Amino acid sequence: MPKPLFRGVCASSVTPFHPDGSLWLERLKPHIDWLIAERVDAISPLGSSGEFPAMECEDRKRVLAAAAEAINGRVPVVAGTHDYSTARTIDLSKFAESVGADALLIVPPYYMAPTPAQVMDHYRRIAEAVSIPIVVYHNIPLTSVDLTTDHLLQLFEEKAIAGVKMSNPEPDRQCQLLQATEGRFSVYSGIDTAAFEGLCHGAHGWISGIPSTVPRPARRLYELIAIEENLPEARALWKLLAPLMRLQFQAYHSRGEGAHWFSTMKAALNMIGPAVGDPQLPIAPLPQSHRATLATMLRALGYAVSE
Repeated sequence: MPKPLFRGVCASSVTPFHPDGSLWLERLKPHIDWLIAERVDAISPLGSSGEFPAMECEDRKRVLAAAAEAINGRVPVVAGTHDYSTARTIDLSKFAESVGADALLIVPPYYMAPTPAQVMDHYRRIAEAVSIPIVVYHNIPLTSVDLTTDHLLQLFEEKAIAGVKMSNPEPDRQCQLLQATEGRFSVYSGIDTAAFEGLCHGAHGWISGIPSTVPRPARRLYELIAIEENLPEARALWKLLAPLMRLQFQAYHSRGEGAHWFSTMKAALNMIGPAVGDPQLPIAPLPQSHRATLATMLRALGYAVSE
């Protein structure tokens, strides 16, 4: 039987690149060591923060192998093995399992907008090919796929999936799943704008930008809500985290100008941890006009900032 899925905060590790766009894997282990020192409960290489769309499958495999080696069993590995193609997703998933991944995080097939029935078959075929748990990365804006609560519950009852990262700004989508399964189905808050509410509803954990950028206070927020049930202190901590969340998601939520979430994340990580480099184009580095604001927010969260 596979291990149970993790509880707590999961950081989506970033992929370091040389300026010419080639992988800079020597920088991956210091980044992962820093995340673990920040007390994350799991690490997800090649989530959105791993920039998987910018890489060919062979480079994705190199990143998965290097990340699993760097983590070395210290925390669970929730490997991102997303691809539009079912065949390539299965290939990446089998590879991830072979290098020691504990679970898989997989976004629905994107761009071609398959029907819910076709998406469900996609997950069923992957589940038949591997023996580790699958977490659906539910992300409607970037996939045009909306698996409903009933769809997800059907896949769970069939044992095709074991959990969901719910990147939906409606907290009730998390609440529906938690209430319907009484906690048997692992539900993770997958977008920071609904994380506080999701954790209060009983979400099993949190996988998003804040836990990947400032894991230590994110872990503390999880403890305050899920373990200590200390809502007043949780609110006070969220008051410090919320400005960073709003900066990160400026462009995402306005679908226009403002800070890009991933430019903000890599800039923050370069300020407070081992260097991880810049995003791959077309995502540009964070503009200078946002950097002083970001540095102030990071200091307010207790980090020493290198600008």
